[in-house]
Formats: sequence, structure tokens, C-alpha cells
Amino acid sequence: MKNIKKYAALALCLALAPSIYGQTAADAKADRSYAYGLAIGSDLKSIGLEFDYDAVSQGIRDAIEGREARFTMDEALALVQQSYMAALERQTEENRLKEIQFLEENGKRRGVVTTASGLQYEVVRAAGKEKPNPQSVVRVNYEGTFTDGTVFDSSFERGEPSDIPLDMVIPGWSEGLCLMGVGDVYTLYIPSRLGYGEGGAQTIAPYTPLVFKVELLEILAGEEG
Repeated sequence: MKNIKKYAALALCLALAPSIYGQTAADAKADRSYAYGLAIGSDLKSIGLEFDYDAVSQGIRDAIEGREARFTMDEALALVQQSYMAALERQTEENRLKEIQFLEENGKRRGVVTTASGLQYEVVRAAGKEKPNPQSVVRVNYEGTFTDGTVFDSSFERGEPSDIPLDMVIPGWSEGLCLMGVGDVYTLYIPSRLGYGEGGAQTIAPYTPLVFKVELLEILAGEEG
């Protein structure tokens, strides 16, 4: 529902495809239909529910063709909301338990230090003594990943460092950078309570620990910590 504009734009592009690529009308219809299914399926997959594909298809047909439906639209939306919230709660609890397990196991690894706040870090390279404080602005290179190694942000990939005010980032970043000296490289393992918490943020799910490889290049502003 929230992505209907995205689907409409996608359909418009596909509707123009025959004139661009010389497709037949039947080919264009098939591609358009498949693209809608793929886009909708991608959204449904993120919910974490199992589906009866025949029933999904029937629901779409009944709505588009104006057939008598099994539910009123209000009933259907209520059922969708109910099942979505139940799936979200289940996913959130699964994430919470996975985070606990990851941090417990990671904290036992040789070289990993756990601070009083729960932040975990590993020194990759110790090079400098000058350290920032929580009000400093620092220049860093970094790569952020989920615990499975999937990269979600990287200044290394962009080919340029980032300038970051430490009083405007998640607590795990601020604490971790203040432990580092200029020239140091650390791996920070940030628990969700020092990151985006039980609510998550955009592509970051609730109770998601984050892993950052960070190189502190320079302290741009702020006194030494």
C-alpha cells in the first residue's frame, strides 16, 4: 500500500518498453505483470510471513476484476494489520535473542574488549596517542556491516573519508572513537542499545548489533580527550 506510487511508476516505465525494445504487447503485459508481482513479493518477504500463493493471486484477481470478495476491504486491512504486527513482534524477539547470543560469543573471543556500557572493540592497529573527546569533530574512514558481514555503509567504497561530529552520532560511535588515537584502526561491535535500539531505523531492524571497522585519520575540532 505504501509503495503504490512506486509500482505505478514502474508500470509506466514498463508500458513504454514495447516502443523502446520492440516487444510485443503480450510480452510487455507479461513483463509488467511479473514486475508488479516481484515488487509486491519483495515487500511481503520482509514481513516474514508464509503465504498461500494461490490465495494471494485470487485476492488480487477479485480486487482487480471487481468480483465478490471473501472480506470487506476494512476486514482485509484489519487482518493484514493484525498479521503484520504479530510477525513484527516475532521478528523483534528473534532479533533480541540473536543479539544476546552474538555479543556473548563475540565477547569471549581473544582480543575483544567489552566496556562497562556493553560496547565491544578490537584493536586492529594502535598507532597514535592523541584522542578525541565527545565534542570533537573527527575525520575517519569506516565500513559498517551487519553481523553476517553484509556492508550497509562504507567510506572506503566511496573513496573519501567522512567528517563526523561525535556529539551527533549513536552512543557506540562516540564512545568507541574516544578510545582511539589518531592513526588507530579499531573494529567496534556496537550493541543495539548503543545504536538504534529496539525500534531500529530504516534498513536497520530492531535489536540489531552493528560492526564498524574505523580508522581515525584526524581530529578536526575539539580538544584532546
